[in-house]
Amino acid sequence: MSELVTGEAVALELRPARLPSRGMATLLDLAVALAAYMVVSLALLAATASLDEAAQMAVSIATFLLVLVGGPIAVETLSHGRSLGKMACGLRVVRDDGGPIRFRHALVRGALGVVEILLTLGVVACIASLVSARGRRLGDVFAGTLVVRERVPGGRSGFVPAPPPWLAGRFQGLDLSAVPDGLWLAIRQYLARMNQLDPQIGRAMAERLAGDLVERTGTPVPPGVPAAPYLAAVLQERQVREARRVFAGAPGGVSVPQSPVPAAPMPTAPVPAYGPPASHGPAPAAAPAHEVRSDEGEERAAGTGFAPPA
Repeated sequence: MSELVTGEAVALELRPARLPSRGMATLLDLAVALAAYMVVSLALLAATASLDEAAQMAVSIATFLLVLVGGPIAVETLSHGRSLGKMACGLRVVRDDGGPIRFRHALVRGALGVVEILLTLGVVACIASLVSARGRRLGDVFAGTLVVRERVPGGRSGFVPAPPPWLAGRFQGLDLSAVPDGLWLAIRQYLARMNQLDPQIGRAMAERLAGDLVERTGTPVPPGVPAAPYLAAVLQERQVREARRVFAGAPGGVSVPQSPVPAAPMPTAPVPAYGPPASHGPAPAAAPAHEVRSDEGEERAAGTGFAPPA
């Protein structure tokens, strides 16, 4: 199956699930939900035998809503988009930007799923999935989600390099509230694939993404900072804020530092490399400050994928 491609011509690693696999996962989920509904209904029927007909009807409606509607919503929320049927078929529900879904996403999908799947026997969901280029039903369209395949053939990794140390923590005061999820996804996928692109094409793409980011944040790129390291640093700042927001409400009060690496000023002059002290003889003379060793930039760029500015 071909990969997704954004409007910025960035290939994504997410592979959308199609109708056959989604249908199989939905049938498994429905079988489990209907079995649970029958067990709960029989138990409540025996417990409410002494009630009048109106009370029994109210209990039946509440049971339907809690088991067949609330159950799938709770399962998708707690499992971050992996129900029993989706786990069996190797699928997962994610946001449009590839992130994990939350309660509001599962609520919209579950509410529309009552009409798409339960009341129309899946006819509306099948038609919407066939019409959609990504195989999405109406619940996915309104919730901003996508069902993707998790078990895919092994291939190229989507490793996103970390920003250089001299940029870590420099964008803590940047306003990222107006940046859409689609732009974050394009930046992430560009950073994962930038080493596979032609240098000129990659540089032009990085400058275009940096321009879009500056337009939405209202803060220009700092002087002397290339576009690709700037994108990596801002993306890392966004991930730090997401982690801080998630762990802030976690039990135990897990704290997340402001930035994973202490902020360091941008280097203004190359730093000479030092080797281990010699055991015999006089100490070697230090290299002049204006000379730049060829292997120095490689050492400082190792682990980040970026070299310091000239």
